[in-house]
Amino acid sequence: MTTFRVVGVTLGIVLLAPAVVVSPMSASAAPPVSCPKAQPPITPPATPSPPAVDLAHRKVGGDALATSGLAIPEGAPMAPAVTATAWVVADLNSGEVLGGCAPHDRRTPASVQKLLLAAALMPRLDSEQVIEVKREDLADLDPASSLMGVVEGGRYSIEDLWLGLLMKSGNDAANVLARVGGGERGRQGGVDAMNDEARRLQANQSHAATPSGLDGPGQYTSAYDLALIARATFAREDFRRYMATRVAQVPAQQGQPAIELVNDNTLLDRYPGMLGGKTGFTSLARQTYVGVAEQNGRRLAVTLLGAETAPLGSLGEAIALLDWGFALDPAASVGTLVTAEEEKKRARWWMLTGLGFSAVLALVLVVARPWRRTGARGQRRRSGQPAPHASPDDGSLP
Repeated sequence: MTTFRVVGVTLGIVLLAPAVVVSPMSASAAPPVSCPKAQPPITPPATPSPPAVDLAHRKVGGDALATSGLAIPEGAPMAPAVTATAWVVADLNSGEVLGGCAPHDRRTPASVQKLLLAAALMPRLDSEQVIEVKREDLADLDPASSLMGVVEGGRYSIEDLWLGLLMKSGNDAANVLARVGGGERGRQGGVDAMNDEARRLQANQSHAATPSGLDGPGQYTSAYDLALIARATFAREDFRRYMATRVAQVPAQQGQPAIELVNDNTLLDRYPGMLGGKTGFTSLARQTYVGVAEQNGRRLAVTLLGAETAPLGSLGEAIALLDWGFALDPAASVGTLVTAEEEKKRARWWMLTGLGFSAVLALVLVVARPWRRTGARGQRRRSGQPAPHASPDDGSLP
């Protein structure tokens, strides 16, 4: 009887443990709510459907973010109507996500992908290093695309290239930085470093095919991922300095005049507390934007994907979303921006939970096996049946 009680209690622990772990994951899942939409005057072109996102990745940052619809705090004023098909507003200081629309859905990034390049390579590269531009850096670039203006054979500092990348969205600067940062593997090594950084940040929907954000096969990101990347980049003083630079001049090269860079983020002098922003556009991605502003000690990031040029454009929609975010109670939240350390702790917790579950299950089997044998012998004694001959390998006692 005592053995029976031990087995019963142990089985109870085993059966209850999964319920304790799983039930909170499903209790607060956000119901699908349509995002407020502004109608562009011209119907945007159709784009291919991106790959689906698995449920585990949708839940990163909190169950309320696991939606393709709207996620805003209970009792908060309705979010503004925008054309962007996905967006997030997050507090970079606290890590709280204030709201979002389809936060984890995959979208095409365009030039906001350059922030991932900065997150991956800025810690690796010496800003004072001077490098020479090679033909391969420029060979596959459309002259009509967004360029800093470097020339083959020209020698530029890494800092000048970061300025050209972030102030003018230079696709040429992106290629050079990726090649230098990629080491022996060249530009592809730089792209690989971007994807490694995305995995480190838990930006699970982000995959780079090009360093510049020019469209490439399988290249996606999400509004939530961009908020993680913005948090990593804006934590760096040098990155913030580059983003806030209004005008810079790159020294002249042989036979080439100096390059004057003028920051194309027009919100720097238009929105209070603006620290910097990055625009993007391709016909596939439509308009994309990442911007960060600081007011009254709160540093908010807005990320948006799939916006149209009218009625507000990506900059106007960013302003509307930032205004909405700053008007919310500082305690308002629908989720969090995870950190690499938090994910490591969570992985360790799940590993230990799994080991503990296995240990309990093993204990149940060890305790239950002799009890089953004892119970079977007792049953035979009560029925007067003789004990069967033991086989060599069944482990039973005579």
